[in-house]
Amino acid sequence: MFSKILVANRGEIAIRIIRSCKEMGISTVSVYSEADKDSMHTALADECICIGNATPADSYLNAERIISAALASGAQAIHPGYGFLSESAKLADLCEKHGISFIGPPSAIIAKLGDKDTARSIMHDAGVPTIPGSATIADPAIAAETAEKLGFPLMIKARAGGGGRGIRQVNAADEFHNAFKIASREASEAFGDGALYLEKMIYPAKHIEVQILADEFGNTVCLMERECSIQRNNQKLSEESPSPAVDDDLREKLFSAAKAAAKAVGYVNAGTIEFLLDANGDFYFMEMNVRLQVEHAVTEQVTGIDLVKWQIRIAAGVPLDFEQDSVASSGHSIECRINASSVGTVEFLHVPGGPQVRFDSALWTGYAIPPYYDSLLGKLIVHAATREEAIRKMRAALCELVIDGVPNNIDEQISIISDERFRTGEYYTNFCEVQDNGI
Repeated sequence: MFSKILVANRGEIAIRIIRSCKEMGISTVSVYSEADKDSMHTALADECICIGNATPADSYLNAERIISAALASGAQAIHPGYGFLSESAKLADLCEKHGISFIGPPSAIIAKLGDKDTARSIMHDAGVPTIPGSATIADPAIAAETAEKLGFPLMIKARAGGGGRGIRQVNAADEFHNAFKIASREASEAFGDGALYLEKMIYPAKHIEVQILADEFGNTVCLMERECSIQRNNQKLSEESPSPAVDDDLREKLFSAAKAAAKAVGYVNAGTIEFLLDANGDFYFMEMNVRLQVEHAVTEQVTGIDLVKWQIRIAAGVPLDFEQDSVASSGHSIECRINASSVGTVEFLHVPGGPQVRFDSALWTGYAIPPYYDSLLGKLIVHAATREEAIRKMRAALCELVIDGVPNNIDEQISIISDERFRTGEYYTNFCEVQDNGI
């Protein structure tokens, strides 16, 4: 087992990793930008190393500086968290070259799955249901012709990256050219790769994902599914597990497809296979995320399995000590992402408490939100015996949560959790669009 791990991230996920390391008796090294010198993740780590100025490109996205920090500190492994370099084949490759363990899959697997067009082809060949679409297309004219053949509505998607960037919905041919140009520019700016592909739009659809753990000995287990259909601009706002749309029969099919996807690429460590579920109960592979998900906490709540600890164990060569039949789901968990709508200073913070109420955050009273990073302030997570009770608990927790001084979406989350469509489970990825239009 490792004795020292460098955490190549910031904010709540860095804190989450540091806490798991402390419980495992592993010392930690935090890297930080100049904007984060007084942040909570630097205070909680055993060692801290500044890796650059405030901009992500000069700090958290600089793989060479992170490797240098790991070598200087004597860290045996790097945990990338989510976002930033968590899906970087380059960082994983540099770790391999310098004899540092990367807490995630090998660089070759990251590279293969990072090209979403290639990933779709691999899954199709492995018998995993995939959405009808195209290969990567660079020429806008050829893309427009292909779009006409696929039919509208459709989705334009970046082959690289994630987080909803480089994605555009196109409802008619006259919208296509401008949407293609914007998506390509956005993908290029975000990921350094403007390549795009097209997919037939599944509508209405539910966004269902399956969490897996896979060790280097060929053992793969599925840790329930998550419902992630509450989104705005392709960014998730809340998640729950289990999904109200998935019964035992469908769950078995999803697990089978997820395991086939992992086996097709020889996957190792924690990963997530994302599917779209249509109104007929048919599902289609979207993508495979090669990192810890923001929403991993709901899986931990219903299974009792610490995903971060198992990421570390697997990277250290420890085999899974449980099989699929022993994975049990208990109760229901919901997570709401609390996002800032602009920067500010936390003038007053009150965090709700009570049994099975969890707020993963890096906030404290007096903390000034830096303008350089993601808008996530924290994740409010609840767990209860039933979905109905979990909804009531989440509403109560949201009403109790106070973050004064920073404009945020707490009221929006209360509105979502109170909506009849959410309460019945009859909601789809267009939930916020319908709600915003008052339909």
